This record gives sequence, structure tokens and C-alpha cells, in this order.
Amino acid sequence: MAEPIRKDLPVFLHDGDVAIGAVRGMSGSDVIIYIENAGDFTLPRSAVKDVHEHKVILDSSKLDDKVRAAIARAHSAEDNEDHERAED
Repeated sequence: MAEPIRKDLPVFLHDGDVAIGAVRGMSGSDVIIYIENAGDFTLPRSAVKDVHEHKVILDSSKLDDKVRAAIARAHSAEDNEDHERAED
């Protein structure tokens, strides 16, 4: 049985990936999530594929292009820091 969606649960695009954000709250039948480097997004509950092991997994086929683009940028700042050129 799926767990309830709760504030502060980490959000993932795929189980086993790095979290892309966290649940901010619920509003009616919508879920408000924070996506790193992009801000808050309101998604329909149907965009949640599963909730288990204290994680929210999104259904990528139910996300619009704006949300997908935000997810693609979620860790871009970290990636740039990890790959900056070392000083000589």
C-alpha cells in the first residue's frame, strides 16, 4: 500500500536516482513540490507514480515541458562545481 504524501518528503523522477526536490505541501488534489534551482511547482496528484519508503516518485509521462526542463536543471549548479577546471 502506498504511503500518504507528506510535506518534506524527497521527490524523485526515478526510484534510485538523486532527489530532485521535496514536497512543499498539498492543495486540494494537487501536490506542491520544490525543484532544486527552479522553485515551486503545482502538479496534479496523478503526476505522482508512487509513494514508498518515504519517497515520492513522479510519473515523467504526466509532466509538462516546463517541469521536465526544471528537473533537467535540478543539479546543474552541483555538476558545474564538480567539474570546474583546477587552477595551475
